[in-house]
Amino acid sequence: MGSTTLLFVSRAPTRDSGSNTVRRDGDLMNDNLRGSLFMMGSMATFTLNDATVKYLAQGMPTFQVVFLRGVAATVLIALLAYVTGALRRPIPRRDWPWVLGRSALEVISFLPFILALTHMPLANVTAILQALPLTITAAGALFLGERVGWRRWTAILVGLIGVLLIVRPGGEDFNLWSVSAVVAVFAVTARDLVTRKLSPEVPSLKVAVITAAGVTILGLALSVRTPWQPFEVGQGGLILLASAFVLGGYLFSIMAMRVGEIGVVTPFRYTALIWGILLGWAVFSEFPKPLTLIGAALVAGTGLYTLLREGRAPVPRPVGPR
Repeated sequence: MGSTTLLFVSRAPTRDSGSNTVRRDGDLMNDNLRGSLFMMGSMATFTLNDATVKYLAQGMPTFQVVFLRGVAATVLIALLAYVTGALRRPIPRRDWPWVLGRSALEVISFLPFILALTHMPLANVTAILQALPLTITAAGALFLGERVGWRRWTAILVGLIGVLLIVRPGGEDFNLWSVSAVVAVFAVTARDLVTRKLSPEVPSLKVAVITAAGVTILGLALSVRTPWQPFEVGQGGLILLASAFVLGGYLFSIMAMRVGEIGVVTPFRYTALIWGILLGWAVFSEFPKPLTLIGAALVAGTGLYTLLREGRAPVPRPVGPR
C-alpha cells in the first residue's frame, strides 16, 4: 500500500549536495526520462479511449456515451484514490484555485475536441493536437521560465513539420472541425501550464477525480438535448473499457506535467499520432495517405531523438516559478 501510494502522489524533489541536479529518493531514472514515459503512457491510453468513444458514437448519442463513460471513469478513479490513500490526503488551500482552474480548462477543451473527434478521421484530429508540444514549450518558456535549447527547439520544429504534412492546411482535410480541434489545443495548453503550478503535496489521483467529475457533468448537461437510447451488453463493456483508458490517461498526463522540463516532456505527445494512425486503420478503415506516413515518421523520429538524448544523464530542473 505504501509504495503504491507514493507512485500516485508526487513527492517533493531533493537536491544532491554540491550539485545542481535534482534527484528523487530511490529513483533510477532522471526526471525528464520519467516524465517522457508518463507522457507516452498518457497518449496511448487517451488515444485508445478516443477510438473507443468514436466507435460507440456511431451507434449511440455522443454525449450519452460521454456521460456514461464519465460516470464509470469517475467511480474507478475515486476507488483507486481511496485504496491508495490519495482521496484522504488534503489539498492545500493555496492549490485549490489551480485544481479547480485545471478542471475547468479540461471541460472547456473537451467540448470542441469531442466535436472534432466525431466528425473527423481519428488520425487527422490526433494530428492537429500534435501542435501542443510547440504551444506548451513556447508558453512554458514565456510564462514559467523554462530553458529550451536550440536542439530541443529543432526537434520540436521538425516534429511540427511532420504534423503539417499530415494536416495540410488549406487542403480538403482542414475544415471547420479542424478549427474546433485547434481551439481545443489552446485550452489544453493552458490546462497543462496550470498543472505545473500544483505543489508536490497535491495528490494526482485526487485531481483526476475532480477532473473526471467535471467532464461527466458536461456530458450530462449536453446529453439531455438528445433522446437517450438503450445500449447492448457489448456497448456497456466498451464504455467500461473506455473509462479504464481515461483512468490511465488522466493519471499519466497529470504526472507527466509535474515531472521534468516542459520542453522535454511535451514532444512525446507526438506518439499519440502513431496510435491515431494505427487505430484509424484497424478500427475505422481510414488508410493514411503517403504524406501522412512521412509526417508520422518525422514525428516519431523527433520523439525518439529527444528520449535518447535526455535519457543519458540527469538534467537540472528549470529555473523559474513553478
